[in-house]
Amino acid sequence: MTLSELDGYVTGILACPDLVPPSEWLPHVWGENGEADFPDLTTAEETISAVMAHYNSVASEMTKTLWIEPVYEVDPNSDETLWEPWVDGFAWALRLRPEAWQTVLEQADDETRSSLIFLFALQDINEGISKFTDEEIDEIDLQAPDLIPNCVAAILLVSRPELAKGAGNVSHGPVRSKRPGRNDPCPCGSGRKYKQCCGEN
Repeated sequence: MTLSELDGYVTGILACPDLVPPSEWLPHVWGENGEADFPDLTTAEETISAVMAHYNSVASEMTKTLWIEPVYEVDPNSDETLWEPWVDGFAWALRLRPEAWQTVLEQADDETRSSLIFLFALQDINEGISKFTDEEIDEIDLQAPDLIPNCVAAILLVSRPELAKGAGNVSHGPVRSKRPGRNDPCPCGSGRKYKQCCGEN
């Protein structure tokens, strides 16, 4: 997995109402067959340590706030934000516990259900099986990077309600007015787009 795929993957694992142990999810990081093929033990230990450190970092942030900061790839040629690898990783995590997520979908309120359905729709676009028109996909493509954190926050309220208690007052339909959109001017005053300046990382 790329870093963006891994970020979406561990977010999906941590959002799951069921505990998914590392022994189950970790092999999928190396590929579909689960074979890591590390050249030596040192490389294996360093790589696994780095993956677990990222997992723990995302978990730590979730205990403080339901808002996540997805790691997106950026196309070096067009400077376009690529949300697809993140969504692909998230979708892979959901496939590890389909029954648990089906229960969440059935018990969810309208906003949480809409958030899950939106992420499913993004994966359909990613896989080229979406029924949306090209114009609709273009519009979704622009909005997806900023909408994904909202969707995850809404999902966590239902799938991991214990996190919501620790994160303070979090309500459905939050507005992140303090954070500019990726194509908005950067608030630092540089004159560049936010995604090309302070929002780059």
